[in-house]
Amino acid sequence: MKIGCHVSIAGGIQNAPKNAADLDCEVFQVFTRSPRGGKAGELTVEVIKEFWAEMKAWGISEFVIHTPYYINFGSKNNRIFYGSSSVIREELERATKLKCKYIMTHLGSYKDLGRKEGFEKLISGLFKALDGYTGSAQLLVEISAGAGEVMGGSFEEIKKIITHQKLKKYNLGVCFDTQHAFASGYDLKTPATVKKTISDFDKVVGLKNLKVIHINDSKVELGEKKDRHEHIGVGKIGKDGIKAFINDPRLKNINLYLETKHDLVKRDIKILKDLRSKI
Repeated sequence: MKIGCHVSIAGGIQNAPKNAADLDCEVFQVFTRSPRGGKAGELTVEVIKEFWAEMKAWGISEFVIHTPYYINFGSKNNRIFYGSSSVIREELERATKLKCKYIMTHLGSYKDLGRKEGFEKLISGLFKALDGYTGSAQLLVEISAGAGEVMGGSFEEIKKIITHQKLKKYNLGVCFDTQHAFASGYDLKTPATVKKTISDFDKVVGLKNLKVIHINDSKVELGEKKDRHEHIGVGKIGKDGIKAFINDPRLKNINLYLETKHDLVKRDIKILKDLRSKI
């Protein structure tokens, strides 16, 4: 288990390894383009070569990519729907060029179409993104915080997506976000509830499908269905819950990525390193 956080690629993705090292990261997460929209910067042979030279220089061997925020497979707007498929495919291809193992994505909201039609569109959109893809990067579906009829807010729905007949051959994986899961009603406050939540995930989704963990405390209470990250140990999950979670032996080989504000993210990383293997 390695620990890191989301870092900036300002000035080019080749700057990310140093930005990560400055925050004492062992691994890191990036956007490869603006998360709000716009054209992605070209990944030339020179850029990729410089990126991996920097990775080596700073002693970092792994990173992951997060897709932009505007992905929404439940949108009535065809530009957004088809754009979501296109961007995910582009990010998979970019990840393959960068030798990145995983990219993760949010899925969108059912509020435009309702759950039945929205789910059909979601499967169709993911299929469009993956059809004919032969790259090495794996697409991960991130559990969501359950707000606003959001897609992917339960273990059962995550399973339904990754095992769907149209998608199962593409080997979709899962990103578990502690804050999102907690806000969706999965208790992570105590060692006992952490053990149960991880066991429930294993029974429904399967731990073999869990590839990445976003480790965030929560500004909101259990089941409040809002996406509100908090610094480690000062939120509603609390240090005991986080400690129990990251030291569950079933998760020992899965890396952790913080998504807390950078004002205290270096402190958060230190806390997580101190809590790792303390049980």
